[in-house]
Amino acid sequence: MASSPSKIVFGTDGWRGIIDVDVTNKSIALIAQAFADHLLASVHKIISPSVVIGFDGRRNSQQFASLFARVLAGNRIKVVLSDRIVPTPVLSWSVKAGGYNAGVMITASHNPSKYSGVKFKGDYGGPFLTEDTKKVEARIEYNLVQTTDNFSERNLLSDYITAITEKIDFKSARKKGLKVIVDSMGGAGGRLIEDILTKQKIETVTIQGEPDSDFYGRSPEPIDKNLGPLKEEMVKGDFAFGIATDGDSDRVAFVLDNGEWLSAQETILLLTDHLVNSGLYDGDIVKTVSVTDKLYKLKLGDRKIREVQVGFKYITEEMLAGGVAMGFEESGGFGLTGHIPERDGILFAMIMLEMLGESPFTRLSELVSEKRNEFGTINYDRIDHHYEEDDRMELLPRLFAEIPSDVAGFRITGSSEFYSATGIINGLKLRLEGDSRWLLIRSSETEPLLRFYAEGDNETEPAAILEAGMKLLTEKRKKDNGY
Repeated sequence: MASSPSKIVFGTDGWRGIIDVDVTNKSIALIAQAFADHLLASVHKIISPSVVIGFDGRRNSQQFASLFARVLAGNRIKVVLSDRIVPTPVLSWSVKAGGYNAGVMITASHNPSKYSGVKFKGDYGGPFLTEDTKKVEARIEYNLVQTTDNFSERNLLSDYITAITEKIDFKSARKKGLKVIVDSMGGAGGRLIEDILTKQKIETVTIQGEPDSDFYGRSPEPIDKNLGPLKEEMVKGDFAFGIATDGDSDRVAFVLDNGEWLSAQETILLLTDHLVNSGLYDGDIVKTVSVTDKLYKLKLGDRKIREVQVGFKYITEEMLAGGVAMGFEESGGFGLTGHIPERDGILFAMIMLEMLGESPFTRLSELVSEKRNEFGTINYDRIDHHYEEDDRMELLPRLFAEIPSDVAGFRITGSSEFYSATGIINGLKLRLEGDSRWLLIRSSETEPLLRFYAEGDNETEPAAILEAGMKLLTEKRKKDNGY
């Protein structure tokens, strides 16, 4: 028996649902009409707003993108539709560079193949901010859908490739003869990285480079457990390192030449160190609250670190506010303000290559070893805890009202709370005595999940802190309920 479609509710990075259950022609048309109504209301000084639309390689993505375009065009909105599969950062860059009022990407990012979804982009080339997303959501089923075929198609890739190439110095990597391998995971990235590097005379091999609606049987999320094919190929060739991009290529991960996955946390530390020391990018660093606190140990000069809640749109808000050079999130999303206030896995794959090229080393494992000696290891872990009780959104406000004195035997030295769009505390970070010790608890607004994150000063501490954090919430709930 088929599941019933759920109400259309947007999360921190758009809307996602199951194809043919939640994501259908009807739901896409409803969202497109709401988006049109929002644009016509908010940019009323423009006679005909303009929108560019892209799509990934999932089943029906091109069909949904075309439908979205027809609805917008039927509402007197000028629409340019990509003529091929493109990564999300290509769409985002096209919005900003082309001077469009907004962008739409049909994708479910790193979610499994049964999912599809919609991401909105502002004229600045980054994710819609919370206020605008909620305005669109409020207009769903408010108006009748109108459709027409009055829109144009365009290749969005060529100008993006030119822009990326101008940002990176390939000379050192080319001189050293560095060779890399890319796993696009059957996603929208395709052979884009290979095409860029080959033109720079840098040898590149791509696996699973043709977009596949089923992602070759994998979840297109570039985390350790999903990178078996890349690790297997790494040991067969003389590669400096491996690159993996997610389903829509806005996230990136790296595998060392010895087959070891480089965690997103350690990647962020290395990239931040490189970009700060390059002297090319002025401004503060934004990190989501779940990113390693070892960033505070870097020599940053006059730069500050701004910490925001989980979700790249909160990084985008800081980028748009000014004075920010770069932003990082724990899930592998990295952005440079001078490029677009948005994640771009393609760009940061190039930056990693540039970083290794400019170092004294020819293997990423050698550079990582040196940096581990300098900064120490990162000890981090997280748990996504399934929680079906009705009081999920009440737990953290209660805990915030009575923060304990210690967690896992470590004294609490400070706390930071984070609020949902409705003004409820949905994130609480407790900083613990020590070098880089902390516990973060988040309540999901859209899923029956409590998320626990922890960093410690040795490899055993994160597990102990996570266990203590889960126990903390359990005991608080029992106390509040009188048992």
